[in-house]
Amino acid sequence: MTATPRGNSLTGMLLAAFACTLVGASFTANSVLGDYPYAGGQALRYGIACLLLLPLVARGAAAPLRALTRRQWGRLAAVAGVGMVGFNLSVIAAERTAEPAVPGVFVGCAPIVVAVLFPLLGRRRPTRAVVYGALLVAVGAFTVQGWGRTDAAGIAWSVAALVGEVGFAVLAVPVLRPLGPKLLSATVAGVAAIESTIAGLVLDGTGFVRVPTGEEAVALGWQAAVVTVVGFICWYMGMQRIGAERATLFSGLIPVAAALTAPLVGAGAYGPAQAAGSLLVGIGVALGSGAVRGRGPPPTPPPRNAHPPPPK
Repeated sequence: MTATPRGNSLTGMLLAAFACTLVGASFTANSVLGDYPYAGGQALRYGIACLLLLPLVARGAAAPLRALTRRQWGRLAAVAGVGMVGFNLSVIAAERTAEPAVPGVFVGCAPIVVAVLFPLLGRRRPTRAVVYGALLVAVGAFTVQGWGRTDAAGIAWSVAALVGEVGFAVLAVPVLRPLGPKLLSATVAGVAAIESTIAGLVLDGTGFVRVPTGEEAVALGWQAAVVTVVGFICWYMGMQRIGAERATLFSGLIPVAAALTAPLVGAGAYGPAQAAGSLLVGIGVALGSGAVRGRGPPPTPPPRNAHPPPPK
């Protein structure tokens, strides 16, 4: 039975929302890994995720990968380096001199950047409803998290985290079509594991990885199996159905999920400000994604010759 455009769009929204909720709920796992070597943790996380994804893509994966051009392989390296390894490094570096809310606020602006930048790169006008929805999502994310202490370095690294969040969505679009969500997730996880290993050896030598404690092992397992394997597949399946502009709106659910789960581990409280911000995020997502209308706007895939240029 063929899904209707409306049903396909709704499925995409639910998949994107679920993926972002998983990421937000994983912030408690990140706090457990504060003493674990950064590059080693990333290498283990993405390496395990790649191994878990291999059975899902082993059959028929060779041909699509061989057909990729150098430019497409460059994009895969950029998705892993900028949107995964670089993003996580930026957040950790920002939190050395800034409170966690600061990079969170900048990352919450990703829907605005994607809503404006992505159509322009495809020589299209930004969709007014998506832009308005993105503005509400960003304001809601700010309300949920508030603003914290920071300095120039904290702001700079927070901007880098924003670039990573945008890159994770935008850079993946040209390779999502030929690879599909599962093979794309497995490939970028494998590339990220290699990049993390190289970075670890350069920065920390052979001590870049160590045997994790029990809590660290659980946190790494959660990030690998749930956030990376399940979350990435759901994210790219959702983006495939509703487009990068609308899918990125759902990243506003990341701070909401983090705020909702923080009290469970005694890492924060969910009060009136968090409730108001969550409501704004919900309204923004509903408005921008088309969920509040009888029929949402169909995703507008960019033309094949209008993809963003590869990073330098």
